Amino acid sequence: MVAGASGYVGGELLRWIEEHPLLELTGATSERLAGAPLGRVHPHLRGVSDQRFVSLDDLPEADVLFSALPHGQAAGRIDDWSERFGFWIDASADFRLRDEGNHGRWYGEGGASQAQRERFVYGLPELNREALSSARFASGVGCNATAVHLALLPLERAGLLPRTRPIVAEVKVGSSESGASSNDGSHHPVRSRAVRSYAPVGHRHTAEVEQTFEGLQLELSVTAIELVRGALAACHVPLEAGVSERDVRKAYARFAANEPFVDFVGPHLGAYGYPEPKLLAGTNRAQIGFAIDPERGRLVSLCALDNLGKGAAGSAVQSFNLMAGLEETTGLTFRGLHPV
Repeated sequence: MVAGASGYVGGELLRWIEEHPLLELTGATSERLAGAPLGRVHPHLRGVSDQRFVSLDDLPEADVLFSALPHGQAAGRIDDWSERFGFWIDASADFRLRDEGNHGRWYGEGGASQAQRERFVYGLPELNREALSSARFASGVGCNATAVHLALLPLERAGLLPRTRPIVAEVKVGSSESGASSNDGSHHPVRSRAVRSYAPVGHRHTAEVEQTFEGLQLELSVTAIELVRGALAACHVPLEAGVSERDVRKAYARFAANEPFVDFVGPHLGAYGYPEPKLLAGTNRAQIGFAIDPERGRLVSLCALDNLGKGAAGSAVQSFNLMAGLEETTGLTFRGLHPV
């Protein structure tokens, strides 16, 4: 079951569910398009599914619920849905932040209560694999936050992520991050060929990263570029004295070796020696890499991913696999295309 299935993340969830050998779609909701075939707004599903959208009021019970409703809508249904579905993976921001007050600061009032949000595990498997394996409810992840997380986690696991100075993260993103509904800024004649710093400060995904890395001060800047799918995070990290390039390389290689959907790339690979979102379109994969400026003691940690895949729907399905005791990679093995 997918609630809020007419948006881009909803369509991506439908695609992954159709590819999953152990999931069967029992319904997909859209208030605006109730009664219309899924292929009306998701042309990639034409010939794959003959189902039609239903309204939330007609939502049937199911073993698993993936919800991709607009922010603020899922929280009001937690009492009902937590009883009707065995597993619930939410793709919105409603349950991402553990602290109710912190959620209010970044998203405004009207979210889940403190007790309600504590029932959800933050749905990034690379961060919370063990907790997800025994969870019934998982929150969504922010796509920008996911890219920053995966760029910094190798350093954190190796004890190389400092808290002494702020870390600046510049994330370049494609237009699908702004969702399926258009606005003055996403209208094609305005958006096309633009390189727009639409959130140079104060982006909401900052809160997710600072929640994970306690004591870290993140300065997040998000820039929209001429791309539909994809996000590329460049995190500028001050190097502590005595940390060598070999130390950093070992940290990245060790992290990627233990993660089925993370690839470590480097300059020895030629033209694609640094993470490249284009290679990851339609996948649940991420690429990580780095560059070091030894004279200035600066490390640039890089991560690329598909914002709709690993940054949203792919991580949701990966989380479900863990929650249900399945092989983590089930239904998520598509590795992308080249050239595109």
